[in-house]
Amino acid sequence: MARKSPRRRAGSASATTSIRIIGGEWRGRRLPVTVAEGLRPTPDRVRETLFNWLAPRIEGARCVDLFAGTGALGLEALSRGAAHVQFVDRDRQVIASLRATLDTLHSGARATLLQADALSTALPAPAPDIVFIDPPFAAALHGEALERVLRVLPAHARVYLEYPAEQREQMLALLAGRVDILRDKRAGQVGYCLAQPCRASEDDGESLIS
Repeated sequence: MARKSPRRRAGSASATTSIRIIGGEWRGRRLPVTVAEGLRPTPDRVRETLFNWLAPRIEGARCVDLFAGTGALGLEALSRGAAHVQFVDRDRQVIASLRATLDTLHSGARATLLQADALSTALPAPAPDIVFIDPPFAAALHGEALERVLRVLPAHARVYLEYPAEQREQMLALLAGRVDILRDKRAGQVGYCLAQPCRASEDDGESLIS
C-alpha cells in the first residue's frame, strides 16, 4: 500500500483504480482508490494471510495505518470490525480519495485522516492495538518508523511490517531485540511479518502520543 518512491509530483494523483476488500462487512466490494506514481497496494493474498493472523484481535481494535497510500490495510481492518483506524499519508489527493471512500461506506466516524509525514506524526491516545508499517521500499524507513511506534506501544500490541522479500535477513536483524516476531512469510517479491513489542523495548522516555 505504500509508495515505492518517497517523492511524487504535485497533482500526479488524478486517475482512479480499485482495491477489493477480502473479508468482513464489505467482503468482495471493490473500492475506488487514487492512482498515484509509485502506489503499491498490499496484494490480496498478503492481506488475507495477515488478517487471518489478526482474526482473534481485530474486532474492536484501534489501528494506525502509517504510509497509508491506497488505505487497503486500514480499510480491510474496518471491514473486519476494527473500532477505529488512523490513516496517515502526506499526499493531499490520496487523503481526499480515502475520505470519499469512507463517506461512501458511511464509516467516517470510525476513522481519522491525517495528511502528514508518518515519521513526525504523533500516535493517537490511547495507544493503538495494531500498527501497519508499509513505507516506500526504496526509502528504507522501516527502522525509523519502528523506533517511533515502539516508544508508545504496549506489550500486547501488534506491529505489521511489509518489506522487499530479498531484504528479509536485513529486516530480521533490524527487528532483533526490539520485537518478537510472531509470524513471518513471503509472497512473491513481498516479505511481511507480524510482531509484538519486546517488553525490554518499553521505556518511559519521550511520548509520541498526542
